[in-house]
Amino acid sequence: MQQDPTENIAEILLNKSTVKQKTYRNVCKAFKQLQEVATLLIDVLSAKTTERDEDIKLRVESINDQEFHIQIAGDLLVFVLHTNIITLPADYEYNQTDYVSDQPLRKYLGQINVYNFMADSFEFNRLNDPGYLLTRLLINYENHFIVEGDRQVGFMFESVSSKPLEKVDLDILIKLIIAQAAENDLIVPPFSKIRNITVREKLEKTQSLGAGNKIGFQMSYQNETKA
Repeated sequence: MQQDPTENIAEILLNKSTVKQKTYRNVCKAFKQLQEVATLLIDVLSAKTTERDEDIKLRVESINDQEFHIQIAGDLLVFVLHTNIITLPADYEYNQTDYVSDQPLRKYLGQINVYNFMADSFEFNRLNDPGYLLTRLLINYENHFIVEGDRQVGFMFESVSSKPLEKVDLDILIKLIIAQAAENDLIVPPFSKIRNITVREKLEKTQSLGAGNKIGFQMSYQNETKA
């Protein structure tokens, strides 16, 4: 007679549930700290820039418990806390590490995504304007973390942290994100691409006619198109 698997199922559910709850608490704490660090940094940047140019817009805006924005001149960084705990694909580098192999429950991650938009896209309600994912912060139940991103954002951090997340890590991350957004310029489509427009396009996109896309987004878009 086969053993009743009920107890085993209950144990699995309890373990996973506990881990996911710890993970979510960790990512919520990190999200709150990110906003605090961002606010302090924007205050410092404002003090440094206001004397020379009062028109540079620098601000942090809390939208709700899962979202806040940082405006850096013409850029808008949108920070989003996801409420679901996720896992990465099995062939992902993180899942191939000894760290996860030694304790499979470490594969459960909370995530904070950072998107880069043009500030005018929100101000003028240009719904079709693109943004792009600039950085992703992933945190597990032990508060160890992964940072994914382009250029310095991706290079400055280990594939998985050797120690729990600290506020100093978030301070470095915020500075790298803001620096990258500030360095990415806008590019406009070739003249021939925007030579002709329809009346509908004029009526629907008056504010965005001739507007550019962030370089980083266009590069991502081109890569997807070629695939």
